[in-house]
Amino acid sequence: MKMSLRDWLENDWLTEHRTSAGEIRDLLKAVERDLADSRISALSPDWRLSIAYNAALQAATAALAAAGYRASRESHHYRVVQSLAHTIEAEESLIARFDRFRVKRNIGTYERSGMISDHEADEMVELAIEIHERVKGWLQKEHPDLLRT
Repeated sequence: MKMSLRDWLENDWLTEHRTSAGEIRDLLKAVERDLADSRISALSPDWRLSIAYNAALQAATAALAAAGYRASRESHHYRVVQSLAHTIEAEESLIARFDRFRVKRNIGTYERSGMISDHEADEMVELAIEIHERVKGWLQKEHPDLLRT
């Protein structure tokens, strides 16, 4: 049986969160800024991937907030990535790709730099764009009140 976000809350993987249109607007602005920055070719592939990853993570955070939750500190990024199955109903293949980039980013950031290729950075940028578009579409359909300025 697939767990729900309510089950995650009971496991202390999430906390309840009441969002606002302002918070969602700010998260989506951060996504757009990071998407633009991730396309700067003068940056290293490691940095471009990290920025694009952050864009995707902020988009997923916006969806989770709109659903009424915030990820707990423990395994925060992992929970936000996995929550896309419950918010925008992302397919397992998208979540698996996003999670592989989460792991790759962690290794590149905390253990060994210089291991990200331009191709991998470009892939993460494309994935971040896809997640951003899907989250915006989901918000428009499910929570249009949060998109009003």
